[in-house]
Amino acid sequence: QVQLVESGGGLVQAGGSLRLSCAASGRTISTYAMGWFRQAPGKEREFVSGVSRSGGTTRHADFVKGRFTISRDNAKNTVWLEMNSLKPEDTAVYYCAASRMLVLVPTKGSEYDYWGQGTQVTVSS
Repeated sequence: QVQLVESGGGLVQAGGSLRLSCAASGRTISTYAMGWFRQAPGKEREFVSGVSRSGGTTRHADFVKGRFTISRDNAKNTVWLEMNSLKPEDTAVYYCAASRMLVLVPTKGSEYDYWGQGTQVTVSS
């Protein structure tokens, strides 16, 4: 059982950058693959980025490749999402999630077991 709390969201202009953080408590995140999802108004939650347990493997959705970077520090029990070249289409609530599934980097929401409350990211045009 792990608790996740996101932070770092806010309002930025198109082309700007933002770094989201996910702080975990309750148990070490080293036993979980970690991921970031987002949900825009009226849309379903979608996978953004994921990272394997050791941090050695990452996956990104096509729409953020080259712009976003996911990273983790198991000693700090923290996961980050570095977002660059932000676009208005990136506006959404961003969620941190943890997966117990023994797949290197799960990409489906149903494959994740624990979720944070989300942090709002708004990109103005």
